[in-house]
Amino acid sequence: MDAFFTSVEQRDNPALRGKPIAVGGSGRRGVIAAASYEARKYGVKSAMPGAKAAQLCPHLIFVPHRFDAYREVSNQIREVFSEYTDIIEPLSLDEAFLDVTENKKDLKSAINIANQIRRKIQERTQLTASAGVSINKFLAKIASDVNKPDGITVILPDEVEPFLESLDIDRFFGVGKATSAKMKGMGIFTGADLKKYSLIQLAEKFGKFGRYIYYAVRGEDNRPVKANRIRKSISKETTYSTNLIDYDGVKDAISQLSIQLHASADKRNILGRTINLKLRFGDFETLTRSKTINHFTNEAQLVTQLCLELIEEVNIAERGVRLLGVGLSNLNTELKADYQLSFDFGTLDP
Repeated sequence: MDAFFTSVEQRDNPALRGKPIAVGGSGRRGVIAAASYEARKYGVKSAMPGAKAAQLCPHLIFVPHRFDAYREVSNQIREVFSEYTDIIEPLSLDEAFLDVTENKKDLKSAINIANQIRRKIQERTQLTASAGVSINKFLAKIASDVNKPDGITVILPDEVEPFLESLDIDRFFGVGKATSAKMKGMGIFTGADLKKYSLIQLAEKFGKFGRYIYYAVRGEDNRPVKANRIRKSISKETTYSTNLIDYDGVKDAISQLSIQLHASADKRNILGRTINLKLRFGDFETLTRSKTINHFTNEAQLVTQLCLELIEEVNIAERGVRLLGVGLSNLNTELKADYQLSFDFGTLDP
């Protein structure tokens, strides 16, 4: 979906249409959840502090989030998907992979399916969607971002190699700021530059991601589209209006988050073996730590205890804690899929 949260807000409130808006971010310490395309022209983007966004765009309109409304639209979109295939792997409320190798309408063109889905989404939600169509998940994901908003990009099999070789390294799915900076320091600015490095070299520099990107830049990605995508973690986090500067304050905050985590996990019958802690300090540096135990749990008191052990040596008073998060991973719900699907491309019918 195109600028999903803000597009829903502009659809439901005509006074916001054509104006730079941001969902969330209001208040001295708010963080932007989503920015409209009008706001993005000023450099406003998600995860940006609201104060910075207001500096970049003084006439930015802050809108409180309405997650119930976004979920309702997301369900409408999912219904459209399910008219074509049951092999749907959601990435978020507004994005998913679909495998249409075999589809319910017996259409031979993946391109036509994508365009039909986009039309139906617009008819039912009055919102626009963009699509990427290609031979695997890596390529489809990259393609989906090329012609936003309200566009479609197709990477045919014989176009894969030249497309990836000319692609800017920042456009590769999974390459964030830190990885991009490291790659550029190695002289890697495009896919062609990336292909000069061997599998061993990339694995040594980037670990598991290095091995993945070695094959991805060659157009190889054998990950199947996983229907019934398995949740791998669950967490709760809060940004505080003023920094927490003493251990007792952090302890109380972790305890409250652990109680919320327990309630959410228990409702879903989720247990985990790894307890995760996230701290963001006043200077925005983020620290993550985790501890794995030998049994599954979601018990609030134990989660609190283990999180406190993880921060025993952290000097809270000097830095102040802006954000805290607690979570569980290595969940009892995780399953492994050992199948692989191929993808038949199809052509665009007149």
